[in-house]
Amino acid sequence: MSPTLPRRRLLGGAGLLAAMPALPRPARAQPAWPSRPVRLVVGFTAGSATDVTARIFAQAFGQAWEQPVVVDNVSGNSGAIGTDRVAKAAPDGYTLLWAGNAAITVLPAMQALPFDPLRDLASICATLAMASVILANRESGPRTLDALIAAARARPGGLAYGTPGVGTPQHIAGEMLCHQAGIRMEHVPYRGANLADVMSGVLPVGIQNAGAAMPLLREGRLRGLAVTSSGRTVAAPEVPTVAEQGFPGFEALSWFGLMAPAGTPRPIIDKVRAAALGVLADPEQRARLAQLGLDPVGSTPEAMRDRIAADIPKWGRVIAEAGIPTTR
Repeated sequence: MSPTLPRRRLLGGAGLLAAMPALPRPARAQPAWPSRPVRLVVGFTAGSATDVTARIFAQAFGQAWEQPVVVDNVSGNSGAIGTDRVAKAAPDGYTLLWAGNAAITVLPAMQALPFDPLRDLASICATLAMASVILANRESGPRTLDALIAAARARPGGLAYGTPGVGTPQHIAGEMLCHQAGIRMEHVPYRGANLADVMSGVLPVGIQNAGAAMPLLREGRLRGLAVTSSGRTVAAPEVPTVAEQGFPGFEALSWFGLMAPAGTPRPIIDKVRAAALGVLADPEQRARLAQLGLDPVGSTPEAMRDRIAADIPKWGRVIAEAGIPTTR
């Protein structure tokens, strides 16, 4: 036997192996989501209605998923800075957005933004809607909406009102009121709740989400002049609407929803939505939300996306009619 024969056989076998197609590697089992803490970004400061509502859902999500859900307040530009942070995050489900409608439906009609809410974000579920409340200092502020309008007419531009920021539904409500009443007031934008300055008298008037305002109204620390919904809210039925005080059809609502970076897998989207709907269906949570002037909504991802697409041009028309400056 030739001494080189075993080597030839070995080489021949190696060539045969090289010619064979590679066998697929067994797929690694993906860990169940979430397997680590989830970050829920809120575009406003702690204590704002956006923050308060986000924390209610974050706590419930953490219990359902058995993982911490950490609220991350990234405030600025009426929620747009936090929204942009989520739009640029990895689409792995570990960064979610508690979106207010300001950044995703109002600001796109006012500013050139670094994100597109329809292209760069995935809608999950619309969650809550609420009115805003026109508030006044109990001692130095006007006692009625008529008194507020009269004071603004007496001093054009001399009366200031605070809101959570430029382009928020509260800002739009204030400018709509000015436009329809034929008055001029100075807008003072904050990075969140302006309630402390109204209570202290720094500002005579503020417009704030019902979720943040209702506890202070009940305690008698602020005076409610009007709500911006079409009907009175069950949380404060004694506060009349703007519409019933001489401005028929007046309505400016806030709503909240959950979003994720575009490309987030649909099973994760569906799991987050299911947890949100669980919160909205819970009788204790519904009662808690009602006390804050919040109405449960609930939606499919597709319905939320359609709402955003419809609201952007709607608010654009309101902004144009009220003469609100834009930078687009």
